[in-house]
Amino acid sequence: MNTFDSLGLSSEILKAITEIGFEIPTPIQEKTIPVLLGSKSDIISLAQTGTGKTAAFGLPLIELSDPLSLDVQALVLSPTRELCVQITKDIANYSKYLNDYHVTAVYGGADIGKQTRDLKRNPQIVVGTPGRVLDMIKRRILKVQHIKYLVLDEADEMLNMGFKDELDAILLNTPKDKRTFLFSATMPDDIIKIADNYMKNPVEITAGKKNIGADDVSHEYYVVQAKDRYEALKRLADMNPKIYGIVFCRTRKETKEIADKLIGDGYNADALHGDLSQAQRDFVMNRFRSKTVQMLVATDVAARGLDVNDLTHVINYNLPDELELYIHRSGRTGRAGKKGVCLSIIHIRDKRKIRDIEKMLSKKFELKEVPNGYEICGKQLFNLIDRMENTEVNEAEIEAYMPEIYKKLDWMSREDLIKRFVSVEFNRFLSYYENSRDLNKVESGGRSERSGRADREKRRSGNGDFSRFFINLGIKQGLNPARLMGLINEQTRSKDMEIGRIEIMKKFSFFEVEKSFENSILSSFNKGKPAIFEGNRVGVEISKPIPKVRLKPDFPAKDFKKSKKGRKRKGY
Repeated sequence: MNTFDSLGLSSEILKAITEIGFEIPTPIQEKTIPVLLGSKSDIISLAQTGTGKTAAFGLPLIELSDPLSLDVQALVLSPTRELCVQITKDIANYSKYLNDYHVTAVYGGADIGKQTRDLKRNPQIVVGTPGRVLDMIKRRILKVQHIKYLVLDEADEMLNMGFKDELDAILLNTPKDKRTFLFSATMPDDIIKIADNYMKNPVEITAGKKNIGADDVSHEYYVVQAKDRYEALKRLADMNPKIYGIVFCRTRKETKEIADKLIGDGYNADALHGDLSQAQRDFVMNRFRSKTVQMLVATDVAARGLDVNDLTHVINYNLPDELELYIHRSGRTGRAGKKGVCLSIIHIRDKRKIRDIEKMLSKKFELKEVPNGYEICGKQLFNLIDRMENTEVNEAEIEAYMPEIYKKLDWMSREDLIKRFVSVEFNRFLSYYENSRDLNKVESGGRSERSGRADREKRRSGNGDFSRFFINLGIKQGLNPARLMGLINEQTRSKDMEIGRIEIMKKFSFFEVEKSFENSILSSFNKGKPAIFEGNRVGVEISKPIPKVRLKPDFPAKDFKKSKKGRKRKGY
């Protein structure tokens, strides 16, 4: 097994990382550092979030940089402010024993004047978010024409966040002879295009398998009705009293609603979304890192780049529209050799997504039942006993009160004392779950596979509980099922609406929603401010039901004959 001593790093860097606690390099560090130091190649490095990627590129960048040069020698691009700041702090810690070595962070939402002054200190490495970096290049504050190394960290995340144009513009301002190091958790087509357009015969390094989840994360899912999602979330939280995790929602509105409900119900929760100022965001994150907040409710965009250790759970309140995002979500737990759990609360219609994610990760998900009141009360009871057993007693402080306490409790037996002690905190759970109902009816016996198929046929025929709509957008306008669902959710602002079958055509499409939301769909899209999608005004109307009759061809089968090119109709 290699150590950091054998990777070719200087004594100053080794001293710094030893103090931090680095002992044995992670697989991605062990594979990447020697290649960055010992070759002139561009690098594509694939590894999951939390595997030590910052040190994998940060340590070689420090080693390769010239401390006497006044030019920026390395530019590191990251998708979010939080990750940008974290990378900057890490590189500063790695290089603290090197004289005249500076690293500077530039990111949006902060004072550009201070960042400009920091750049005048002639840092060897600049870490930034794409938007602010491009802005400072255009202002000629940040000069990148002499950089030798460019790092794209969390490259797939930057593309998912819509930074492709900024990345293209930044890359055009950098030297052609630079080395480019691309780090990503997944390898979608857009990453391949970047490699083809901007990299020279890159060496690919993979820690584990492409597009695969972390080994220390188990995956579970719970099937409930849409209206029971929040109740299921509370039960899962109650069943895990020591939970420390992130709850992922689809929209800002839903994030705020779920966080507010959890806080109102007495849970240590808070929200992280795009409407927060940087100061508010920092306040929430400080509370979460200190574990004052046990559950952070967040959108994918808001949570990108968060570097928080020891998360026990990731909960998908809704599965992501883009399946690759599941890898990023689940990779936030199960780090540094610790076990983690990724839970998903789904409707029966989402089971196909689960199967697709299983195939993508090459991992089997476990179907579990939402716990009932009896199970939760038992869990909470023994958690209370554990807390009591592990409580430290300050003998000196409490001694003066003990005679009066003994006197007051003298009339109770040992059994009565224990029962009353347990009931002080336990009664609220007993009362709340006294007549709790089963939330697993959808999956466990409430609906057979046969009736499920019948329901689907009803929806497809335009009958049953779903209405079918026409929308004037299709493949040509850039529409796909995920973007259509996002458009519906954003326009209606409804988190309870179930979306049925979706059919994307070339210039138009069809979709189904629950019949009870029919008026909501029509008013959301056709009243008030018009909806715009990729520059196109959106039109939605109720579609005619799909005919039940079997259509006959307008010419008989005998009019066909075989040919080398297939079947042709006579006379045509």
